Amino acid sequence: MDTRGSAAVEFVYRPTVADFEEALRARARRSPAGRVQALMAPGAAVVAVSAVSFARGAPPVVWVISLVLAVAVACWATAHGTQTMARRMFGAVRPYGECRMLAGDRGAVAIGERASYTMDWTVFPRYVETPGLFVLLGGGRAAGVALLPKRGARTPADVDRLRAILDRNLKRL
Repeated sequence: MDTRGSAAVEFVYRPTVADFEEALRARARRSPAGRVQALMAPGAAVVAVSAVSFARGAPPVVWVISLVLAVAVACWATAHGTQTMARRMFGAVRPYGECRMLAGDRGAVAIGERASYTMDWTVFPRYVETPGLFVLLGGGRAAGVALLPKRGARTPADVDRLRAILDRNLKRL
């Protein structure tokens, strides 16, 4: 893929677990699939506690206490699950070491110390910007996530250039 043109931009970075946590939190807040995933456990807790309380004829105070505790545990489990998923995603890319990413209007090329890949922007048709990252999101119901840490830019202008490339080729959420 030719990313060279006048609009091409280069980022060099080493991914971290914190990058993946930030990306997954952004996905949970801004994409339909992420919101469903984030709300699934608390929603299931509400339904289960309500059904059991109703079936057993529990007094309202017991139902409310059970509901609060169950939702708290479900929220904790969801947050812990995000951290676990971030560690696993990081574990998959850690062997690639430092990454060099070249992006242009046709797509991006990522080159690691041990592997490289090329992608057309249609692979990740949407993106979210966080304070530290550009988070690329897979289309439809796909759970695909790619991240580009802003700290990898050589200059602040490179961050603006990448944002312009993404805005031309992807939908910002």
